[in-house]
Amino acid sequence: MQDIKEKIKSLREQIQRHDYLYYVLSQPVLSDKEYDDLMRRLIEFEREHPQFKADDSPTVRVSGGILSGFKTVRHKEKMLSLDNTYSFEELEDWHERVIKGLNDKERIEFVVELKIDGVSASLTYKSGKLIIGATRGTGESGEDVTQNIKTIRAIPLTLLGKNIPEFIEIRGEIYMDRVEFNKLNKEREVDQELVFANPRNAASGSLKLLDSSIMHKRRLNFFAHSLGGHKGFEIEKQWDFLTKLKNWGVRANAHSALCNNFNEVLEYCKKWDKKRKDLTYDIDGIVIKINDLSQQERLGFTAKSPRWAVAYKYPASQATTEVLNININVGRTGVITPTAGLSPVECAGVVIKNATLHNFDEIKRLKIKIGDRVLIERAGEVIPKVIKVVESRGKSIFKIPHNCPVCSGKVVKEKEEDVAYRCINPLCPAQLERGILHFASRKALDIQGMGESVIEQLVKLKLVKNVADIYKLTVEDLQRLDLFKEKKINNLLSAIGKSRSKPLSRLIYALGIRHVGEKAALVLAQRFRALDNLLAAKKGELEETYEIGSVISESIKDYFSQKSTKEVITQLRMAGLNLKEEVVVIKQTSLSGKSVVLTGELSGYSRLEAEELVRNLGGNPTSSVSKNTDLVVTGKSPGSKYDKAKKLGVKIISEQEFSRLVSSA
Repeated sequence: MQDIKEKIKSLREQIQRHDYLYYVLSQPVLSDKEYDDLMRRLIEFEREHPQFKADDSPTVRVSGGILSGFKTVRHKEKMLSLDNTYSFEELEDWHERVIKGLNDKERIEFVVELKIDGVSASLTYKSGKLIIGATRGTGESGEDVTQNIKTIRAIPLTLLGKNIPEFIEIRGEIYMDRVEFNKLNKEREVDQELVFANPRNAASGSLKLLDSSIMHKRRLNFFAHSLGGHKGFEIEKQWDFLTKLKNWGVRANAHSALCNNFNEVLEYCKKWDKKRKDLTYDIDGIVIKINDLSQQERLGFTAKSPRWAVAYKYPASQATTEVLNININVGRTGVITPTAGLSPVECAGVVIKNATLHNFDEIKRLKIKIGDRVLIERAGEVIPKVIKVVESRGKSIFKIPHNCPVCSGKVVKEKEEDVAYRCINPLCPAQLERGILHFASRKALDIQGMGESVIEQLVKLKLVKNVADIYKLTVEDLQRLDLFKEKKINNLLSAIGKSRSKPLSRLIYALGIRHVGEKAALVLAQRFRALDNLLAAKKGELEETYEIGSVISESIKDYFSQKSTKEVITQLRMAGLNLKEEVVVIKQTSLSGKSVVLTGELSGYSRLEAEELVRNLGGNPTSSVSKNTDLVVTGKSPGSKYDKAKKLGVKIISEQEFSRLVSSA
């Protein structure tokens, strides 16, 4: 029994430590799921051995701590946390407990709300005036952060409308939009300060700043969701309360819904699992509440949670794990990229074994070593990345390799200011596969059916030794590939045939010349019109070309001067590829000669389509705002370019105005 007692004590101490890291320092080292797992284990041990349950156990109160520097205020009604569920089976178990707690024949309605991944707060209004803004703290009392709360524009200082309560506590969630989060972290990187792990930590850290003027610049936001203590106000339903909030000018989430039965609750959870990536802020689940407040009262509470509400949590997008090794990948241009080999961990519904480290400067910044415990993040379908080291266990710093791990070729950093190191062997097998994949990609020569597995087999069988060999493939060659039958063979050969007629700009991009993207390839093709002219161009001519400059021109000359490149060009010529560009004749328009910047998410065009429209109308699409910029076109959620344009007095138009301008031209 002594062993059980020590385990319970150890779990209590672990949870208390993580509470301090999370609530007081805003520097958590565990994901929510891992924290919840610790709490579950403690609950189970205490249930089985109640004699060892301490009065101050984390299971009998809402976790938290009071930060020094702010005075303490007591909540009129306790701010409780919700029990979490991680599957529909657990959610159905909660539903059955609700039915058992009420009359079986009673009609039960549910209110479902997005679970905002932010910081809980309580707003106290007296006679309609905001008098206190407080954090949840211990649940019974929190930190008085009224001055910081008042800087959040989504929170009204005075309630609007009629029938204002004499006294009311409105609970909700303070959060930070992803755009603001990214902007804040970029600023912190410039100032050489530690970046925040996620928007929730940024919101928490901001709310506890002692300088409200800094807090004001962080542009936090707020959604109200619950009723606390109140006087002079009566209401019967949660849904009516959410409606009332809007009447008072208090922001409630527009995606909340009233469900007539439990099946509608499950459908809502499924819908937002797919749609949550479209939101501008993070959610980590769905909150389900019984709508009728009299039913809520009869169901009551446990020591730390209401029985009438529960949270359904989506798979965690962050997790902590151990770095087992640091591996090196070689890209199509020879750039070598480090990745962290991880002890397998579940994150966002999948098991993660690797995460990107971006480059060797990032390894240095993170001070990451093999054996360290790290926080990783996976957003949507993006490759997981290492956010920070949460526990330094490793002994030796990783050293940059001198030789390519694939071909043993020399690895160099060509310029001191470069971030990337690269293998300079043009015959490196790793570069060949990725180079062919790029050559066949949709934005290059668009050879449909030539994906990674096909290319891997073609290279392995030595049927393709460079991109020109694609045009020598025969039916007999393709019959040697796995799962390749007549229809698939004919489709691939047809796609290869069609790629011959693509314009020169697509071919230049497909060649994978360092620094030459789609835009530069189009500019070069329009300027020189034929590949032979580009090959014969002197460095000075290239540099004089709009938006090419010395770095790109040097890269082009280096690429075409290689013996292997000349051989490939000769073979492509013999294969009958189109080596010319049809020049677009541009008439005089309102955009002629104008420098145009696009920022934000455009709904009617892709970024490439919009840039092409600008070029076709004689304008020059550029990537950064300066005093020489003539026009900025803004879409949804414009970033720092919009702010800079306003500061410089550059003309700004909406996407709708841009569409009208294009139509008239």
